[in-house]
Amino acid sequence: MMTVNIEMPKLSDTMTEGTLLKWHKQVGDVVEIGDVLADIETDKATMEMEAFDDGILTEIRIHAGDKAPIGAILAVLNGDAEGVSDRTPALDAPAPQATAVPPADKPAATAAPFVSNTLFTGKRVMASPLARKVAAELGVDLTLISGTGPAGRITKIDVETAAVSPIQAKPAASSEAAAAVALVASIKAKTVTTPPAVAGADMPSTVNAEDELIELSTMRKVIASRLLLSKTTIPHFYLHLEADIAPLMSLRRQVNEQAEKTHGNKYSVNDFVLKAVIDAAQLVPAVNVSYTADHIVKFKHIGLSVAIAMEDGLVTPVIREAETKSLLEISRAVKDFAARAKIKKLKPHEFDGGTLTVTNLGVWGVESFDSIINPPQATILSVGAAIEKPVVKNGQVFPGLRMNLGLACDHRVIDGAVAAQFLSEIRKLLEKPSLMLL
Repeated sequence: MMTVNIEMPKLSDTMTEGTLLKWHKQVGDVVEIGDVLADIETDKATMEMEAFDDGILTEIRIHAGDKAPIGAILAVLNGDAEGVSDRTPALDAPAPQATAVPPADKPAATAAPFVSNTLFTGKRVMASPLARKVAAELGVDLTLISGTGPAGRITKIDVETAAVSPIQAKPAASSEAAAAVALVASIKAKTVTTPPAVAGADMPSTVNAEDELIELSTMRKVIASRLLLSKTTIPHFYLHLEADIAPLMSLRRQVNEQAEKTHGNKYSVNDFVLKAVIDAAQLVPAVNVSYTADHIVKFKHIGLSVAIAMEDGLVTPVIREAETKSLLEISRAVKDFAARAKIKKLKPHEFDGGTLTVTNLGVWGVESFDSIINPPQATILSVGAAIEKPVVKNGQVFPGLRMNLGLACDHRVIDGAVAAQFLSEIRKLLEKPSLMLL
């Protein structure tokens, strides 16, 4: 029998620690590969931690409700010698990171935060049972695949992606992608550093015994750090305009009446706004960019980050390659994101690949607001409520239905004229919504 340390995995690109919410196995339980061991809360979602080895759980070191940094030993497993990884880390040694900040004079080595199969397990390949089955059916060599699952585990999707790839190997980075990864890595490096505390600023002087002190969640810490970084390092500028959305409301009613007779999906106003943003970004690709120290990264695809409010923060899951999605696909994706966000079941990979963000506070009646850019992106659209108001046309006053659109941009890579063109295209599509159905 060999001893295997079960460590806190790196479940997201910005994760530095996790909270162990619940153990699904107890001391003395038999554990098999693929069993769910525990629920882990990260800065983005609640994830299930699976077992990568067979054996018996002999010790639990981190209990429910406790936090632990990446690499900390959560529990100990006495496993079968044939099924145990060659790598058994030292008792308190931190696990190696899945990504690292590349040197300033060299590009990043990969186009995405893939984790090498040997990084965590030595010679052994970590893959889910389903992934192994699919790999056998498709003839895919698992040793040549970089896993995107928890702790670098190979998933079914990884295998299927490799099967259609010309070469079953780890993806090589283009110069644009490498620059994007370098930017993300540099941002992650900065987010772990916070400004020095000011003497006497740790606690407001007005706090008394009757006030409640709420411990910062992992998610709230990351939100605070990233927004501070964004606001203090990115030169924001803001544009606003109003759109006449009466035509959109009329079309939406017609579409929903027809949808009830077919697929049953009910479209929201926000679904149409998202589609308008995607179409406008295709017409004005200069907004679908990111800033690095030496490059402007112009993204080939549109990764639409959709802001979803949660009880303890805000999450922004991504509709990848959004330009290829229909209005129905966009609507269903957002509904799925919102439902799983409420129960903290979004997956870490669902937050990756965002190139611009849309946030909508109109449901709360907010007419107009400005947002903070979500780095490393350079654009975020703020959507207000549909408000009935008098509108002047040709010298006469008519009742109108208007929506305020606010755009925040990174002035290092986006100029005012480009942003104005983008915002105008969004308005044009909302005022002539039938164009989005072509």
